[in-house]
Amino acid sequence: MTSTDLSGLPTSLAEIADDFRAATNDLKLQLLLEFSDDLPDLPERYQGQLDKLERVDECQTPLFLIVEVDDGESLTDRSVHLFFDAPSESPTTRGFAGILHEGLDGLTAAEVLAVPEDVPMRFGLAEAVSPLRLRGMAAMLARIKRQVRAKTS
Repeated sequence: MTSTDLSGLPTSLAEIADDFRAATNDLKLQLLLEFSDDLPDLPERYQGQLDKLERVDECQTPLFLIVEVDDGESLTDRSVHLFFDAPSESPTTRGFAGILHEGLDGLTAAEVLAVPEDVPMRFGLAEAVSPLRLRGMAAMLARIKRQVRAKTS
């Protein structure tokens, strides 16, 4: 499997990756800004309570996330819900969070856990953003998967 391969990705994430891969570098940055703008605010129950969220230290700017997993009998019938807090003056970090929110929120725990760790490389963003920023997105995914595992075991 190559880093440009979309197999193994849930449909929602594969569609986003396909859009990024088809775009020029300038358009990729514009798409990131759109995902940044579309990132939902934290629900009221988490506002002002960042101590309940996990900080992703690998991100260049402060980003916090929390995962909620619905009840169910198995990983295939337990939906995952993602919540992020990232400053509006950090559009790249917010954009990565927006991509993960759009691509993973509402999927089952099994689908989220099956997402390959190299997802950030599948978006063709290496030419448009720094490796450090891509590492931040990979760290977000790792934290999401770790929280899903912890909340489903």
